[in-house]
Amino acid sequence: MSATRYRRFLKLCEEWPRDQTKGGHDLGTFLRQRVASAFREGENTQISDPEKCDQMYESLARINGNVYRQRFPRARDTSFTGVTVEESRLFLSESIQRVDEDKKGLWKTVMERLSKSPEDAPEKAPEK
Repeated sequence: MSATRYRRFLKLCEEWPRDQTKGGHDLGTFLRQRVASAFREGENTQISDPEKCDQMYESLARINGNVYRQRFPRARDTSFTGVTVEESRLFLSESIQRVDEDKKGLWKTVMERLSKSPEDAPEKAPEK
């Protein structure tokens, strides 16, 4: 029976979209990692709570199938701030890039800046 569950989760992972703008910080990537860790032995993995596993699968399948988006359509594609989906996506991807740069550490950042040639550096405005 766990072989069937494993195959169902693999199929769900294949269908789940990845957002390349988030650089591996999206829900699709997280889901793939969790399935890989939960089913370490593949089809031979013994599941301690099959009901909970089935419930998780059904929940994720409903999210992936946009069940709730169709059941509860939005009047507008903006948030209460008036920001569109595309603007939110752009802001989020830029924020993730900044956080990743901050995680690099001081030494790596300094070495990258020192290794750049002067032509690559942005021009400064002349001082008055």
